[in-house]
Amino acid sequence: MLLVVTYSRAARQSLRNVCRTHEDCVVRRFGRAALLAETEFGAFHALRLREKHADDVQVERTAPLNEFADVPDGVREAASAYENRDAASTPYAKFAAGTDHPAPDDLRDAEL
Repeated sequence: MLLVVTYSRAARQSLRNVCRTHEDCVVRRFGRAALLAETEFGAFHALRLREKHADDVQVERTAPLNEFADVPDGVREAASAYENRDAASTPYAKFAAGTDHPAPDDLRDAEL
């Protein structure tokens, strides 16, 4: 998918116009940003917005996250256990202390 992010009022208006007029290439709208289908038509609209608004439009290519292929088992297990904890107010660092779950600092430093 193509992520289009706008940084000015005029660019946001143009993005809204593209999204309204060409709904077939819009995957999702987020106000200042939109995901466009990774097609030549989606790329055409993203590049058209960049051409019109220059640095007020950022375009990035995205890839979906496959949690089973891209995320280690320990991280998935920790997320599941944390969401099923007894007290909702327990911070993750305290929850993970003394367990096999990864520490927050380890998670911050590890790339996927």
